[in-house]
Amino acid sequence: MSTTSTYEAVIGLEVHAQLLTKSKIFCGCSTVFGAPPNSQACPVCLGMPGALPVLNRRVVEFAIKSALALGCDIAPASRFHRKNYFYPDMPKNYQISQYELPLAQRGTVAFPVGGVLTCVRIHRLHLEEDVGKLLHAGTLQVADSSLVDFNRSGVPLMEIVSEPDIRSPEEAAEYLRQLRAILVYLEVCDGNMDEGSLRCDANVSLRLTGREELGVKAEVKNMNSFKNVQKALAYEIQRQAQILEEGGRIVQETRLWDADQELTLPMRSKEHAHDYRYLLEPDLVPLTVSPQWIDEIRATLPELPQQRRARFAREYGIPDYDAAVLTASRPLADYYEEVATASHEPKLASNWVMVELLGHLNKDSRGITDSPIPPAELAALLTLLLRGTISGKIAKTVFEQMYHTGKPAELIVKEQGLTQISNQDELLQIVEEVLAKYPGPVADYRKGKVQSLTFLVGMVMKSSRGKANPQAVNELLIGRLKSEEPGGDR
Repeated sequence: MSTTSTYEAVIGLEVHAQLLTKSKIFCGCSTVFGAPPNSQACPVCLGMPGALPVLNRRVVEFAIKSALALGCDIAPASRFHRKNYFYPDMPKNYQISQYELPLAQRGTVAFPVGGVLTCVRIHRLHLEEDVGKLLHAGTLQVADSSLVDFNRSGVPLMEIVSEPDIRSPEEAAEYLRQLRAILVYLEVCDGNMDEGSLRCDANVSLRLTGREELGVKAEVKNMNSFKNVQKALAYEIQRQAQILEEGGRIVQETRLWDADQELTLPMRSKEHAHDYRYLLEPDLVPLTVSPQWIDEIRATLPELPQQRRARFAREYGIPDYDAAVLTASRPLADYYEEVATASHEPKLASNWVMVELLGHLNKDSRGITDSPIPPAELAALLTLLLRGTISGKIAKTVFEQMYHTGKPAELIVKEQGLTQISNQDELLQIVEEVLAKYPGPVADYRKGKVQSLTFLVGMVMKSSRGKANPQAVNELLIGRLKSEEPGGDR
């Protein structure tokens, strides 16, 4: 339970995903993020008299693709409405959205939480236009001044509304992660929560444990990360529980999450559907989707995250944790699969991609698509390691240079003479020198202090500048130390 044993949380999420089209939903204006304020707006975006919207076919295609991936039923006909409300960033004082007849309904997102499979039903998936953006100077509660940027107005949004099937903040955050992964795999949304490409509102209420009827809900907005979703819901659940335990009453309202103070604050009373005065959009004809078009889009669906995760664990024999990390994005999964296939060592490839490569990329705030090491070159490095051409320690040194210079592994090894020493005579000479130089640890080993062997191995590796074959060094050292023990072979 996410609260005390007295109450159970009931949570539903409304996720807005900005679709990756080059132009807006009803006009030809660009959707590129970061352009100068109000430089990507036209009479259609701003709802000027006489300007007529024209539906972007690509927007509908991306929405159908998403609906199919979520197992939704696609409506053969749907309609757009005008959702009327007044807000400074709303140029028309209404938003074109879908209401009574959405594009798709009745889907499912399934995912494990704590080893238990959780299923969250999708209530509906519909299309709408985004509004502008308010830029405030001051605090979240009191703005000294506000500016409006209409570049975002008319950007295509897909709203995915879940059923109230979520019971904890942890489930909510994981549902959002899974949904984001699906949309990113489909390449219909970049999933960038910092830039607002993926936004989440949550409806949360409490009810007495074991009861069916729902409590009064509050909507929480302004959550721009998985961590904030989890924190905001945890706070809101605790806030409502405290009010109920003190005999108070929950007010239906919209609340903002303040990430700095880590609390929710009242924004406005929560609207009902009739408050929006939905009207049929007179400038847009009904949207009809043919079964043939649906089949054409279905044929383009890629392998989805859960499917790929299961296949990686099955085909490559890697742990479920590794498979989950490596399938977090489609480019990362593609990268790993190429390394694993070329190196023929899936687990070794998994370790190097997850630990070395992702470690460096995360430190530099770079994505896998910006990796300076192509997958074929990382596979070449692992091949050198597997063949014994270089040691594990040298492999890490070579990796560092590959990452910072872009040079291939074989060239770095050749230029710097980093080939591993495996020749028995050459290694034996180094071993003899170390044994002669450190008689104390040698004597300790022969007295039963076996950890001295680690020191001696380290000294051999140091003398060889890390190029000695560690396995061969261990065998030679043990052989020499035992051969000269009292009573041993001489």
